[in-house]
Order: sequence, then structure tokens, then C-alpha cells
Amino acid sequence: MQTTSPLPDALLSVEQVAEILKLNVRTVRNYVRRGSLKATRVGKQYRIGLGDLEIFTGHPVVSPAARMLSAGGRIDVSGVISVEGVTAALASRMTSTLMATASVLRSIEQPVAVSTAYEAERHRLRVLIAADLKSMRNFLAMIEAGLEQPAAGQSA
Repeated sequence: MQTTSPLPDALLSVEQVAEILKLNVRTVRNYVRRGSLKATRVGKQYRIGLGDLEIFTGHPVVSPAARMLSAGGRIDVSGVISVEGVTAALASRMTSTLMATASVLRSIEQPVAVSTAYEAERHRLRVLIAADLKSMRNFLAMIEAGLEQPAAGQSA
């Protein structure tokens, strides 16, 4: 059976599986112990792959995160990104790009916060971002792309 879930390699806890199947946690553990439901032991706990759960149930299973998002939920992320070996000029370009993007997102009522600090003596740019998951991915891609571009006047 082919997995149709958005996270085919996701590992779920026994509690998450019980919630998805609307079963008692003990019932899920019994399925695992009997071998009816394939699971991996991580430390003292079992983890069930989404694909294995789909095989067990005989139909596609929506992960808890995907279910939350389809119900109108959001996943918000915040993080500090430390970029080493950055010149002041590159830090300035990256800051401008990130701030402009944050401004556009805020103009369409996307909650996002971005701040940067450049440490000249360490050639380090620190970026603080708070945004939804999709925007965070985009910000990280922008940072990565900024690092891959040669500085103005340099050849690749």
C-alpha cells in the first residue's frame, strides 16, 4: 500500500495513535506487543510510523499536525539564526531583504517579526524570526540564497 500522507516518515507516539484511532492507549500498546501494529522502540517508548499505521488501518491516515492545519490551525515558529563569516555589506543586504519581506507579510496581515544584529568583530549576523511555519521556511531559504550569491564585484 502506498502512503498518501503529507509526512510519510513521521513517527507517532502511542498516545497520538490512540487519539487518531479513538482507542484507549492500552489497546494500542496491546496491538504493538502482539505484533499486529508495527512499531519501533525508542528508549522506553514505542513510535509508530504513519505508513505502518496506514497499513494497519487499511486506509490513509492524517497526522495530528496535518489535521490541525486543515481545521484552520497554525503552526508558529520562532528562532535565532546565527550566520558566521558575514561581511558588513552582506549583513546589510540580508537584513534589507528580510525586513522588506517581513513588511510585505505584515501588509497582508501575516503576523511576523524579524530583527537582526551584526557583530562586526565576529563577522556574525544574528537573525531573530517569529512567523508561521511556511514563512519561516521562506526566510531560511532567503538567508541560504543570500549566502550563495557572490558579493557585488566578485566573480563566482
